[in-house]
Amino acid sequence: MNLSLYPSFKRKIIIVTSTYYPEIENLLSRSVINELKKNNYSYEVIKVLGVLEIPTAVSIHYEIIKKKKLLDSFSGYIALGCVIRGETSHYDIVSNESANALVNFSINNCIPIGNGILTVNDMDQALVRADPNQRNNGAHAAKAVVELINQISAYKWHISKFNIMNLK
Repeated sequence: MNLSLYPSFKRKIIIVTSTYYPEIENLLSRSVINELKKNNYSYEVIKVLGVLEIPTAVSIHYEIIKKKKLLDSFSGYIALGCVIRGETSHYDIVSNESANALVNFSINNCIPIGNGILTVNDMDQALVRADPNQRNNGAHAAKAVVELINQISAYKWHISKFNIMNLK
């Protein structure tokens, strides 16, 4: 998509990352940052302990920015973390609740969110998915949010052209 046709928008993403598995966090973050830089986006990082805290951090950040009337200071979020299956139902709760909360927040607030939260059976699977030289799931989350932002920019441009044409 050629964005030079469309009005400018803030090319900044808020990355919210869980620090529970530092090695996974580092791999995912590196992939995301590389992909954002390739697309000329800046970023800010918010760190939380666990994956279940990510939707809360996103919501709190959004509400603070909204109250300060700074919603145009960024374009979206990327959620990064890892949930590894254990012996209890905790894995299912954390995986499902965090994903549902992020999707609902995104839809209800019209804010793009790239979900880079890994849900895996073991650390080996997590490493393969997080590694920039293997599955590179962090870059996929960044690409997803960038594409959503590009689509929104295109929609806004088309709507503004339509409105201007109707005013004549």
